[in-house]
Amino acid sequence: MKNPGHRVQATKRLLREALTSLLAEKPLRSITVKELCERAQINRGTFYAHYADVYDMLDQIEADMEADFYAALEPVLSSAYDLTPPTATAKVFQCLEMNADLCRATLGPHGDREFATRVIETAKKRCEESCVRFFPNADKLQIETYFTFITGGCIALMERWLKDGMKESSEMLAAAAEQIMEKGLGFLQ
Repeated sequence: MKNPGHRVQATKRLLREALTSLLAEKPLRSITVKELCERAQINRGTFYAHYADVYDMLDQIEADMEADFYAALEPVLSSAYDLTPPTATAKVFQCLEMNADLCRATLGPHGDREFATRVIETAKKRCEESCVRFFPNADKLQIETYFTFITGGCIALMERWLKDGMKESSEMLAAAAEQIMEKGLGFLQ
């Protein structure tokens, strides 16, 4: 007999795939449990064993991704971290790669932009707070300006990466982002 935990994971994966594909077509408010279950090829009872409704399902999926994202950022936020951003950036891009379906859905025309904004703003604030320890001579405005610029660039890079089918590895993309952050125009030479 198969592991019951494995079955639950497989069921949730099928539901997630169905939900993210439906979000590419229409807004969440237009998605019914019935069509979600039909697309995932599971029965409604199985759906309700895990979620109250499609909103609850999306909330749980987003909460899991948010936890993964903050775990990927933890090296940067930790006071024990010896500021080597490529490691942290690679972990962030790996997290995004593992959650590409949700990223596409979130950033798509029917996505939950509030979720993306909340995660990005919280991460940005946490990184700004952490950065003060490493650059004590920089003032608050300098740090906010730097992270606003970096965040915007990384978001645009991630959107292009997702749109183009994630042809580059997350590690390669993270390394390129880090070189651009550290060297600016020197990256092109």
